[in-house]
Amino acid sequence: MQLLQPLPLGTTTARNRVMFGPHVTNLADLQRRFTDRHTAYYERRAGGGCGIIVTEGASVHDSDWPYERAPLATLAGPGWAAIASACHAHGSLVIASLDHAGGQGSSAYNQRELWAPSRVPEVNSREVPKWMEADDIAAVVAGFGAAASLAVGAGCDGVEINAGQHSLVRQFLSGLTNQRGDEWGHDRLRFAREVIQAARAAVGEGILGLRLSCDELAPWAGITPPMAVEIASALAPHLDYLVVVRGSIYSAEKTRPDFHEPTGCNIGVCRDVRDAVAPLAVFLQGSVVEWGQAEWALGDGVCDAVEMTRAQIADPDLVAKLAAGAGHTVRPCFRCNQTCQVRDARSPVVSCVGEPSTGHETTDPDWYAPAARPRQVLVVGGGVAGLETARVAAMRGHTVRLAERGDTLGGVAAVAGPGGTLVAWLVSECQEAGVTIELQAGDAMPAAGEVLVQCTGGRPGTRAYDIADGALVLDILDVVNGQALPDGPIALFDPIGGPIAVALAESLGSRAILITPDQIAGNELSRTGDLAPANVRLQQQGAQIERRSLLRVVRPGEVELEDRFSGERRTVPAAALVDCGVRLPTDPIPGAHA
Repeated sequence: MQLLQPLPLGTTTARNRVMFGPHVTNLADLQRRFTDRHTAYYERRAGGGCGIIVTEGASVHDSDWPYERAPLATLAGPGWAAIASACHAHGSLVIASLDHAGGQGSSAYNQRELWAPSRVPEVNSREVPKWMEADDIAAVVAGFGAAASLAVGAGCDGVEINAGQHSLVRQFLSGLTNQRGDEWGHDRLRFAREVIQAARAAVGEGILGLRLSCDELAPWAGITPPMAVEIASALAPHLDYLVVVRGSIYSAEKTRPDFHEPTGCNIGVCRDVRDAVAPLAVFLQGSVVEWGQAEWALGDGVCDAVEMTRAQIADPDLVAKLAAGAGHTVRPCFRCNQTCQVRDARSPVVSCVGEPSTGHETTDPDWYAPAARPRQVLVVGGGVAGLETARVAAMRGHTVRLAERGDTLGGVAAVAGPGGTLVAWLVSECQEAGVTIELQAGDAMPAAGEVLVQCTGGRPGTRAYDIADGALVLDILDVVNGQALPDGPIALFDPIGGPIAVALAESLGSRAILITPDQIAGNELSRTGDLAPANVRLQQQGAQIERRSLLRVVRPGEVELEDRFSGERRTVPAAALVDCGVRLPTDPIPGAHA
């Protein structure tokens, strides 16, 4: 398998061609230092076989504080040393990612002006950055050099310069953000060259990599794939590797898109860049979560190595399983972005819906430690929670029986959204672990000596609107399970602002009337990066969106809405209403654990 072959990088060799790339974790402390949680997080992936670990990006200058727990390079030495020592013990290389977010940063944490090549407002906050002066530029270039020196001095094998998303280096390279008329605008590569030269002088024979946006998806002024080939060719002689990424200030969500886009989204541009810069090692990035696709990309000449970050968030043992010939047991990442995309004001800790111990390596117990007292266990409910409970219990040595009232496993995840691959993996793992699965089990009750664990999901929440006689109101769960909808327009009540109602509205197209109390449909999708794309898809499908609206009455053939600000009421024709609101736990089974 080519993924498992060694990869020469400068004067060093990685044990395989799989990278765990830099990403926001929020594992730093409030003083912006790497912590023991970082060390455990990266060591877990190193222990799982990953060849190259690239740490979370560290700001190289105190003018940059892009999110609350963003590491600061001047304080990163002890953390880098601990991470390098822990990961080297498992044979992994450790690369320190060096960064400055420039105009894509924030002034909220340091109360300072943003620094950028030109006065281009930040897309989300609309904050106008400062036009960097000569002294500012010199200070940041020196900051990259000093940070690189500190990283290799701490034991890191090298550094990676970020010229991808949230990057001042990319902003100097791009016509979108570099509108200067001086030497830094006439030669847009100058800043990148000087940063790379400063870093190379500091790392010496250590590894020097570059993460480069090769398509800003803004062809009117941004970096295009043909331009990226020229940029990469110009910078390649000073580098040991290059990671091909995409995205810009207008397409931040495209750097790590969710399941709505195909996997391997950068394959074409990566191939072109690799052809131009060979023999420089080129890494493919961009939703590569399936090891089969990664192996194909290596064999087909797309790249020399592959970044598989989300895949290893979902399964830290991915590489070890491949090496053991157990690729079929790799826990899948289905790119939901629900708990691994954490660059927002809440500062949540990175985790994974499929592997919730991710990010909690220092606090979670060993879930698979053999049970001191093996028991007979009955798990009631065959959804994702029930399957995971049964799997872990069986792996700990318990004898497990799983009872599902219906005739299929996986619950809602099996029939709606992208979670079908996780369901299939859970079912396979349960079968492999010896779980006895009973379908159409009715009201299953424990046999003598069985411990009962209840995992029966949810039921519709309280409906705070009136339903007139003859009105047709359906629950979203019944609809996704196949209940037919009548002809005509269908109202979807969405007090949550998540993906459920949006997905149904997309499928119904022009028949859909999405009712939301928010100013924008799918408000909570901002956390996964799908907010803008979801609204584009709704518009393309012709869905009607009733914003700032509260549902008051459902009548035969219509719904009555109230403007949440003015209180004005209006009616909208609808053949039926589908309630996509909150759900509550099902009633407890006597004697059950939950």
